[in-house]
Amino acid sequence: MAELMKAAIFIEPGRIILGEKPIPDVGPLDALIRVTTTTICGTDIHILKGEYPVESGLTIGHEPVGVIEKLGSAVIGYEEGQRVIAGAITPSGTSYASMCGCHAQCGAQGKHGFKAMGGWRFGNTIDGAQAEYLLVPDAMANLAPVPDGLTDEQVLMCPDIMSTGFSGAESGKITIGDTVAVFAQGPIGLCATAGAHMMGATTIIGVETLPERQEMARQMGATHIVDFNKTDPVDEIMKITDGRGVDVAIEALGLQETFEGALRVIRPGGTLSSLGVYSDNLTLPLDAIAAGLGDHTIRTTLCPGGKERMRRLMDVVASGRVDAGKLVTHHFPLDSIEDAYELFSHQRDGVLKVAIRP
Repeated sequence: MAELMKAAIFIEPGRIILGEKPIPDVGPLDALIRVTTTTICGTDIHILKGEYPVESGLTIGHEPVGVIEKLGSAVIGYEEGQRVIAGAITPSGTSYASMCGCHAQCGAQGKHGFKAMGGWRFGNTIDGAQAEYLLVPDAMANLAPVPDGLTDEQVLMCPDIMSTGFSGAESGKITIGDTVAVFAQGPIGLCATAGAHMMGATTIIGVETLPERQEMARQMGATHIVDFNKTDPVDEIMKITDGRGVDVAIEALGLQETFEGALRVIRPGGTLSSLGVYSDNLTLPLDAIAAGLGDHTIRTTLCPGGKERMRRLMDVVASGRVDAGKLVTHHFPLDSIEDAYELFSHQRDGVLKVAIRP
């Protein structure tokens, strides 16, 4: 009989439970890692609510920090017992998308066109990280050793939140002296704010109503805060910019309202960088899109993955340029994963991110 492990299992919309599953077998190109810390993502909440469909019985989670337990027979360059992370997106490195340089979309191309979420496999198409063990496919393309001296919590944001948030700034092609608005200062929005600051933006406007998130946004580099419960964010951002609008607006929530707000505040020729996961159709108002004549760029981005991306992000953490560990506000053992979901899904007690330890 196969040895069992504990895992957070999606049963049906509204129900994720702690159950047991067999510890995965390791194929030639795989690695089995013993998970030491993981977390819950907003996308996991979309799954819980039934807004993003996955199969019943799937282990959820895509943000692993762990130790290599077993290596596949063809895997070289790593050793058992080594501390590693793997990105939420796990490219093979050999697909057409990867060969075009778009590693995040590895796996998106098939006989029947494109599917959403490209190279996102953990907790989407294969078992994920909210478990005692995780099978990492294409290990040599995806495992990144954790530098000595960095804690699990310091690198916990690298697999998804930092990679996604920074990519919002990167996709916007922010340059020195830019003015940037970031709609929503949840974990991804906060990392987008930090990314905009690192790339040279000098005016960064964070749109947020929760006081603890407003304060964190300031720590991450926001120069202005707009409380959408006290003022119309579009009007306020246009006042701050003397009517010019922003060079880049980053949408980090996934709602029509914030998407449209971001579109309305970009200057002619400006860029809307979209990070939100949308669960309904978006519309483009005629005036906001300038009837298609405003030279606007709308850019969508899926979290970049792969070991080189993870290495670079951990270098950012090690340099002290960004302290992502302070986004972890709550801690739970894996045995209390259902309590962690209840807290995180209802955004209670000032939660930003939870650390879950098997």
